[in-house]
Amino acid sequence: MADGRMAERLGGGRTGRPGRRGAAAALGAVLLLAGCASMPDRGEVRRVEPSPRADADSQVRVFGVSPRSGASPWEIVRGFLEATTSDEPDFRTAREYLTDGAARAWDPFARTTVLDNAPSVLSPRNDLDERESRGATLEVTGSTLARVDGERSYRPEEGTYRETFHLVKVDGQWRIDRLPDGLVVAESDFQRNYEPVDTYHYADLGPDAGAVARGGDVLVADPVYIRERIDPVTDAVRALLDGPTGWLAPVVESAFPHDVRLADGVRLSPDDSGTLTVPLTRGTEGDRERPIPAGNARCDRMAAQVMHTVADQVSSKVNRVRLTAGRGGEELCAQSREKAEAYMPGRLNGDMGDGYFVDGENRLATVVEGADRAVPVDGPFSSGQIRLGPVAVSRDEQRGAGVSLDGRMLYVAPLTGDTGLGDPVVVSEAEREVDGLTAPSWDGLGDLWVADRAPDGPGLLRLRRGQEEPEEVEVIGLGEGRIEALRVSSDGVRMALLVSADGRTTLQLGRIERSGADGGSRATVEALRPIAPQMENVTDVSWAGDSRLVVVGREAGGVQQLRYTATDGSPASPSALPGLNEVTGVAASEDEEKPLLARTSEGIARLSRDGDWELVTDKGSMPVYPG
Repeated sequence: MADGRMAERLGGGRTGRPGRRGAAAALGAVLLLAGCASMPDRGEVRRVEPSPRADADSQVRVFGVSPRSGASPWEIVRGFLEATTSDEPDFRTAREYLTDGAARAWDPFARTTVLDNAPSVLSPRNDLDERESRGATLEVTGSTLARVDGERSYRPEEGTYRETFHLVKVDGQWRIDRLPDGLVVAESDFQRNYEPVDTYHYADLGPDAGAVARGGDVLVADPVYIRERIDPVTDAVRALLDGPTGWLAPVVESAFPHDVRLADGVRLSPDDSGTLTVPLTRGTEGDRERPIPAGNARCDRMAAQVMHTVADQVSSKVNRVRLTAGRGGEELCAQSREKAEAYMPGRLNGDMGDGYFVDGENRLATVVEGADRAVPVDGPFSSGQIRLGPVAVSRDEQRGAGVSLDGRMLYVAPLTGDTGLGDPVVVSEAEREVDGLTAPSWDGLGDLWVADRAPDGPGLLRLRRGQEEPEEVEVIGLGEGRIEALRVSSDGVRMALLVSADGRTTLQLGRIERSGADGGSRATVEALRPIAPQMENVTDVSWAGDSRLVVVGREAGGVQQLRYTATDGSPASPSALPGLNEVTGVAASEDEEKPLLARTSEGIARLSRDGDWELVTDKGSMPVYPG
């Protein structure tokens, strides 16, 4: 066992949010035990009976170990780093490695730097100066994978971590008196200690909010990381009350007043009936407590945010959320799980129907779930009027959009009925298909998005309601890059883009900001950020949940991968998917229960609930779900 921590096994673990945690905690536990255990080289073989407490959900809890007397500067820094991976809420043992002044000043929550392996502790000089008058200086280094900032927001970051730790002798013992704020941990420790949580805020759709019923109540997932075994429910609610993270903040808003906080000393957990009581405070004004919105629509929206944020954070199901004025104060409002479904994230994704593809006879067909067959859609997209390339189906499954096989023309028409395709709504000047129009994508507001890759006039276009004149949308930060593909989230405020530049095609996430006056609407895509930086070339992407994408691509020098990634760039769980040869396209639904579809050299394949790929048809292309 490493110097600064010890472990014990605990039973009765909580269930995690589907698709994001899964194997991460178990993997972290395995890695920890593998690193701390040693194998005896002699002795008899004896049967070990399983502990009655052990179960599939057991976890490893790690506690800090105090510094030993006479420890060297290297041992002190190493012990401190080990102690910071403990499950102590306040890092009490880690602070024992610091001088009193450093212990008071050090802020472990400022940031967390994630390294690919355990940090190395080195002397910046060949001769470590341990004279009491000058102290000792050590460097902590490692290869950076990501940072989690003070808002708990994860961000992939490649580079080298290098920070200095200075030590002095206190009563004859070495202690750290200067060190950087925050934590630095190996990826395995980060996976063991932290879990991803989606907090939920309402989309700010600006002038487009009226395009859908209750356009002000569209919830958007904002992923953050919290410490897994300390007080996860309280931390999740606290993260929600802190407001949206900086990247998402310009396009969402919270129903909570900005100064609302949890009452002091609160630890949240549901009671035996599944009711979670959340005591709130806004502080005082003079000698009186400032009022909190109560008994109205705003309070209901606040309760819905809490319900969806904590829904999967506890093993006992939360059936009801109560907001109260302080501890033991009056009830402000309450909301049941059933009532909160009116605010369900992803509700603009339509009925989340079956998948679609273009069959071998150039017809738009639908994949019947649970059956080994596909059914052509009876409408203009099966008329044979044009040879179809990429297609898209609106979220309400009323309209389709299709690009001609040469990439030059975009058509929009009802999905069914006797009407023809009509005239193209967008015409590209491209001479080659690879320079023409990308696959179109519908958001939940009924807007249609497509990119033109023509060398003389590339750009992103939006057709409001799928029928108005194309509007060119500025993509801030795109630079010399070219959009090769795009997928818009159902909430209409996030867009996944494949951007080619400098011989690479990377996955970027942008936020869609909407503004306007006099009944008009203008959109821009801003703050592009890479969310699969380890992949050198990405060939396709699709939304696969509130905060999850499925990606086809390859790392530098590696083989093709089909994997999940979270919208903050962190690895979703499970990350890897069952292998499939020569995948050229992928389709997923924001309903995570829907099976994945993939385009391969052999046809359209579907991922069964058993985790096996099955061939739907050997003559098809362009698989899509509505959106």
